[in-house]
Amino acid sequence: MTKTQLQKYEAFKALHYRGRAVVVPNAWNAGSARILAALGFEALASTSAGYAFQVGRRDSCGALSRGEIIANAAEIAEASGLPVSGDLENGFGPAPEAVAQTIRDAIAAGLVGGAIEDASGDKARPIYDMGLAVERIAAAADAARGRFMLTARSENFITGNPDLRDTIARLQAFSAAGADVLYAPGLPDIAAIRTICAEVDKPVNVVMGLSGGSYSVEELSAAGVARISTGGSLARAALGGFLRAAQEVRGQGTFSYASEALSDGEAQSYMAGPESRD
Repeated sequence: MTKTQLQKYEAFKALHYRGRAVVVPNAWNAGSARILAALGFEALASTSAGYAFQVGRRDSCGALSRGEIIANAAEIAEASGLPVSGDLENGFGPAPEAVAQTIRDAIAAGLVGGAIEDASGDKARPIYDMGLAVERIAAAADAARGRFMLTARSENFITGNPDLRDTIARLQAFSAAGADVLYAPGLPDIAAIRTICAEVDKPVNVVMGLSGGSYSVEELSAAGVARISTGGSLARAALGGFLRAAQEVRGQGTFSYASEALSDGEAQSYMAGPESRD
């Protein structure tokens, strides 16, 4: 039976309160989404980096439009049949109303969650001032209320300002402004993760596969993490396999990579889609 968007939202919300971290991997297109759904993941996220690489662009602020990002996330949702949270970058504009419109467009496209960053894209001032950052999250929360899980991101650690206290203050302010999930990518270690979880009152998302240490689901759950994402790392892992295979062909003139490739039949079976698993 096909779930309604509201049912998907409620199911996605419940995943954050089970007492053990849920892994929500980031798909970058419909095919990767179908494979992740077939493996049994309960929800997915999109990734601006993975999508950018797919269409031959760099992952940078302004490289992709709001329409492109949301259309890609909608394809992931349709292909998987799962609740999907969109990587909505910084909301595609500094004004709170621009961010609110991004949330409204994401809901209209079938998404049940999404993340908004406080990164400005301005190299001179890479993070929005606290006041504006909070106003942007408040506007997004107002557009999201009751039908969309809003994740608020503090980008300090990945924009050259590894200030844990300021990051906590921002996440606390985002929570008070109405965010449902809090997220600070690039935290350096499990101690910082544990501190964030202890200092905020909303579920915390942590990304694995990027910078910082690598921790298991069990370790992150014990630290208080509610949700684990993978960012662009799965897309980069796929590109890594492709690159090694192409380098073998170009450099050695051999084709042993094919022994580790999915068989045509297995690939076809994953692409059958969620309707075949109902």
